[in-house]
Amino acid sequence: MVKAITSRDNPLYKRLKALAGSTHHQKKGGQALLEGFHLASAYLDVAGQPETCVVTEGALRHDEAQAIVTRIDAERVVVLPDALFGQLSNVVHGVGMLLVVRKLAVALPERIEETAIVLDGVQDAGNVGSILRSAAAAGVKHVFCAPGTAYTWSSKVLRSGMGAHFLLDIHEDVEAATLIERLAVPIAITDSHAPQALYDCDLTGPIAWVFGNEGAGVSAPWREAVRHRLTIPQPGGMESLNVAAAAAICLFEQCRQQRAAQSQ
Repeated sequence: MVKAITSRDNPLYKRLKALAGSTHHQKKGGQALLEGFHLASAYLDVAGQPETCVVTEGALRHDEAQAIVTRIDAERVVVLPDALFGQLSNVVHGVGMLLVVRKLAVALPERIEETAIVLDGVQDAGNVGSILRSAAAAGVKHVFCAPGTAYTWSSKVLRSGMGAHFLLDIHEDVEAATLIERLAVPIAITDSHAPQALYDCDLTGPIAWVFGNEGAGVSAPWREAVRHRLTIPQPGGMESLNVAAAAAICLFEQCRQQRAAQSQ
C-alpha cells in the first residue's frame, strides 16, 4: 500500500530530510537521491527497485509520474504534499519525484585493457557529471576517481550526468599506485605545453585518459607514468579549456579515429 506522509514530524520524513541535506550522509550510507523523471526511469531500467520512491501529490497528476510509480512496489512509494517535498529537493521548479537508491558499486578490475577515464582530483561536480555523460556517449565503460574527486553519486553530479551513471562502471577513491599497476593500456594526459597535438597522435587503440584538477592539473604519479602528453590546439589563443570540454574533445577524437580506421 502506498504510504502518505502529511507531517514534518514523521520519522521517515525526518530521515529523508537528513539524507537530502547531507552529501556526507549519503556517501557514508552508500545511498543516492535521484530527482526527476529521467533519472528515475533510467535507474529502474538498469537496477530495478529503489529503496524508496518519494512523489508529490501534484506530480501524481502527470502521466509520466504515474507510469514510473506503477513500476515500483507500492510499499516503497511515499506520497508527500508539495510543501514538504520542497524541503527534500535541490532543484528549483522540480517535477516532484525522487528515488532513494543504493549507489551501484562494482569491484575494481584486476586488469584494464580497454579505454578508461581517470578523474584525478576533479572537484567541480558539474564537470564530473559532464565528463561521465561524455564517457557514456563515447562508449567508455570504466571511470576511476582518485581521492579528492567530487562524489560521483551526489545530487549535482547525478543531474549533470543525465543517466550516464547507469551505463558506466564507476570506481571511487582509487589511488594512483593501485590503478597504474592494473593498466594494460597507454596513459594520456592533456597539457597546453605538450609537444604533440591531440589530432596527430594515433588514438585508434585503447587509452587511459587522465583528467586532472581544474587548478593543479594531473598529479605527479600520473605525470610520471604517462606515455602520451597531448595538447589541444586552440587557434583562438585561450590558455586552457574547461576540463569537461577537454575530455569531450579527446574522447570523440578517439571515436573519430577509430571509426576512420574501421572503414579502411
